[in-house]
Amino acid sequence: MTKARTGDGYELYYERRGGGPPIVLVHELGGSHASFHFQVDAWSPRFDCIAFNARGYPPSDVPPEPESYSQDFAASDIGAMLDAAGLEDAHLIGVSMGAAAVLQFALRHPARARSIALCSIGSGSDEPPGQYAVAMQAQADFAQSAGGKALAELLLESPSRHRLKDKSPAEYQFIAQLATVSPLGIANTMRGVQARRPPIYAHKERAAALKVATLVVVGDEDAPCLKPSHFLHETIPGALLEIIRRCGHLVNIEEPQIFNPMVLGFIEACEAKRSAERVT
Repeated sequence: MTKARTGDGYELYYERRGGGPPIVLVHELGGSHASFHFQVDAWSPRFDCIAFNARGYPPSDVPPEPESYSQDFAASDIGAMLDAAGLEDAHLIGVSMGAAAVLQFALRHPARARSIALCSIGSGSDEPPGQYAVAMQAQADFAQSAGGKALAELLLESPSRHRLKDKSPAEYQFIAQLATVSPLGIANTMRGVQARRPPIYAHKERAAALKVATLVVVGDEDAPCLKPSHFLHETIPGALLEIIRRCGHLVNIEEPQIFNPMVLGFIEACEAKRSAERVT
């Protein structure tokens, strides 16, 4: 079992397949490394695809205290993955919670990000102060007491996930993933990462100075993420914005036939520019 060690001593499980330019995939709250199987299957013939489980998601370690979970730790764990894989840099793709971690990592270590794709980012940013944190604390209590399957069914009732319910293979995969997570791990993630993170707009000054090729992807029915996605498109220099029609929150699972070539085309363009710059 392949694992990376974090700066504070925990181990993160990861899978690696393919060869070529490296891509690191960072999952959402309700996901895991398996959330990216559509992407890894499609891209691994040409790219080195690395997907990992965040701390709190077995077989990664489950720190027992909420203080061991934060957006800072989530960002630094991406660096730990790069180090474990022997990579100086990589293309970074994150979905929802994973996108927030990718953004924070790129803001701190831009030289280690060949590009970033920020998908379904910014939930809670437009809610009244403190309201999102209260909701996350309540969901954490529910997850820890009721378990993963009950949490999956609760999350599927969210308006931004209704499209997922219409696409049964992805729906059942989603429920199966959450049913196997650690209730303590996902509860601590909600308390330590989600409840404590600031609105996406708090990063405006740093985002405006970011010099990393950026693609922002959002579903047109993912209402909580639309305004934050437009904000990042307008704030990060040169950022591209793609809106997938008739799609909710989990863009990479709901519409892989659209998502895969869209993101791959962006990465290929970044690689072509990188090659041209080396030649000149």
